[in-house]
Amino acid sequence: MAMPDSAVVARPFLPSRDFAVSKAFYRALGFTMVFDGDDVAIFAIGAGGFILQSYFQKEWAENCMMQLAVDDIDGWWSHIEALDLPGKFGVQAPRRPTLQPWGLTVAYVFDPCGVLWHITTRPRDSAARREPLDTPGANA
Repeated sequence: MAMPDSAVVARPFLPSRDFAVSKAFYRALGFTMVFDGDDVAIFAIGAGGFILQSYFQKEWAENCMMQLAVDDIDGWWSHIEALDLPGKFGVQAPRRPTLQPWGLTVAYVFDPCGVLWHITTRPRDSAARREPLDTPGANA
């Protein structure tokens, strides 16, 4: 049986301890809120996005990671620093972009409930094709 060709996007659900604070955090970071409901909000950026939910479980939140691939990591870092995320949202201080052993430059940003975002450079060979990033070990 052939697979239907109607999928548009896959979106993970992310937790929030304080739904209003998390929505404000993601809007400040640069995500566009495309839906705002009582218990969920949908955020988009580039070709991706996620569903923020008014639900929190500490163990899940503190073990959840997301990746945002960008073409201008220096521009993103300047934007992130200018936001003063720890002062405005009480989050851990972001960690500046650093070249990782697997070849990507990565900055780390923590959301208000502990979700860790990897803001990464897009590998040069996939920038023109706009393909998803390979993850470390994916080609092993």
